[in-house]
Amino acid sequence: MKKKILICNRGEIAIRVGKAIRELGHISVGFWTDNETQPPHLEYCDQWIHLKGSSNTETYLNMDQIISLIKEHKIDAVHPGYGFLSENTEFSKKLEELGVTFVGPHAEAIHKMGDKAISKQMAKDAGVPVVPGSTGEIESAAEAAVIAKEIGYPVLLKAVAGGGGKGMRVCVDEKELDKNFEAVRREALSSFGNPGVLVEKFILNPHHIEVQIIADNNGNIFHCFERECSVQRRHQKIIEEAPSPFIGTDEKLRLEICETAVKLAKAVNYNSAGTVEFIMGEDKSFYFLEMNTRIQVEHPITEEITGVDLVANMLKSALGEELDIKSQEEIKILGHSIECRICAEDAHTMLPAPGKINGFETTFGQGIRFDHCIFDGLEVKPDFDPMIGKLIGRGHNRRVVLRKMRYAIDGLYIEGIKTNIALHKLILDEEKFVSGHYTTNYISEIKPQDGIADLVKTENLYMKAISIEANILD
Repeated sequence: MKKKILICNRGEIAIRVGKAIRELGHISVGFWTDNETQPPHLEYCDQWIHLKGSSNTETYLNMDQIISLIKEHKIDAVHPGYGFLSENTEFSKKLEELGVTFVGPHAEAIHKMGDKAISKQMAKDAGVPVVPGSTGEIESAAEAAVIAKEIGYPVLLKAVAGGGGKGMRVCVDEKELDKNFEAVRREALSSFGNPGVLVEKFILNPHHIEVQIIADNNGNIFHCFERECSVQRRHQKIIEEAPSPFIGTDEKLRLEICETAVKLAKAVNYNSAGTVEFIMGEDKSFYFLEMNTRIQVEHPITEEITGVDLVANMLKSALGEELDIKSQEEIKILGHSIECRICAEDAHTMLPAPGKINGFETTFGQGIRFDHCIFDGLEVKPDFDPMIGKLIGRGHNRRVVLRKMRYAIDGLYIEGIKTNIALHKLILDEEKFVSGHYTTNYISEIKPQDGIADLVKTENLYMKAISIEANILD
């Protein structure tokens, strides 16, 4: 039977989900708001619903209004995408009470994995290695100082309910710890409504490695290998790739970290798409960070190297259908994939730069996928995340995909707003990134953003030369 599935999101992820819903033969339903009266994802929806309001609080975070609309329009299932209500336990429970399917894991998994203190304890109980530090919420800077003395500085203060790099401060000594403790609590309360704080050992020169999980309601839990997400700014990712160049050909390590992720997913009876995130040291020892109980921004690179449609399988799992995958042995790594997050932001400062797009064109080669929500005339508003697209390349190996991505990034033209395209051009040509030997310190240490002005100047001179040549030929 066809199900009426509401996409409780916007932007490129709403487009991606809309495509999957239609492919599976169901009815896709999308929201439009007073802030976005003609969002591009509605092109992939069979029905449109007005979500009244102009701010996120009034619209995509307004649980009461959304629940009311779900009842009114007789929605069968809800896909939350990422962000907004995607990891909200209360929302999941309310849908369950209504008899509406939440396209994601069960509420208990969202709750346990969404709380850093609970998830860390569960990981320990399951035999999953965790970063040394507090297992539960700490009440004072003095208590944090005692733990920091035991595990050694530097340490990381972070929000219990945090995510996206918010509510996190590195402290190199007790003086910094004392100064930052209340600041982290305030930021945690402001961002997540929970002032709880953890203290953990800060791993020097770390790699951010995450493992993609896909599971169903029959106890089948598979991994789709790992991704490396170490190119970050303010703990938010810029470029991701799969598989990890740091793990490289170490298949024993790859198997170990992937099976560890499955072990944790089994401990919480996981039943959807999800990601187990780890921090890996220079010695290749790894520790559990957190589990994201939703589809990730960077899921396309896993789809590209495995052929597994994560969004479709997420939907199939929620609707009680069999996954496309029958065994772990079916999932294999085929080539390499890299994703560049295209954001409306200043390429040097990496701060959001909203505005109106007045020109958009692409000239891509083979092996390129562009998941985006861009159109000529799109107004990028400050209310939303600045990411407007994801440029994804796939090749036989990393060397090939780097070549394809360099050509593709040169063929992406967005005019009228500032973007981080120039930053991606510099990173894709930078020696340390090309070698694959980079850590989460990459942006702060290599500082590719410092070359933006010279790159722009060179490109302007090139375009001027092309214009002069064209005039001469005319």
